[in-house]
Amino acid sequence: MSTSVSVMLAVPDCAAAVAWYREALDATVMWNLGGVAGLSIRGAPVFLHEPVEGKFSSPLEAGFTTARVQLFCDDPDAVISKAAAAGAEGKDVQTYESPWGPHRQGGFTDPFGHVWHVGDRSPLG
Repeated sequence: MSTSVSVMLAVPDCAAAVAWYREALDATVMWNLGGVAGLSIRGAPVFLHEPVEGKFSSPLEAGFTTARVQLFCDDPDAVISKAAAAGAEGKDVQTYESPWGPHRQGGFTDPFGHVWHVGDRSPLG
């Protein structure tokens, strides 16, 4: 049996978020139940869910975020540029020295308040 970990992001409007992630990150829809949807972004599952009062709030509702999403790809510049063109607030890619070698990383905040870091090399291998 294999194990995987995914993230479920609270978004105020699931349909709008599905459309945005499709445009900005080339996400594909695995399933969509209306207020809850499963996406695949470059093979990684990402789930969206509309807020549940008192239990699950979007960063826009809460006024802050407590987590960031890490995305590793071959061309972080292109990913961030495409997300910015779709309305994300971008952060330029910089090169950092890391235990696994030079690591190019930048990021963006999506229109729903989620912080994404986009890098070229994963610390996982």
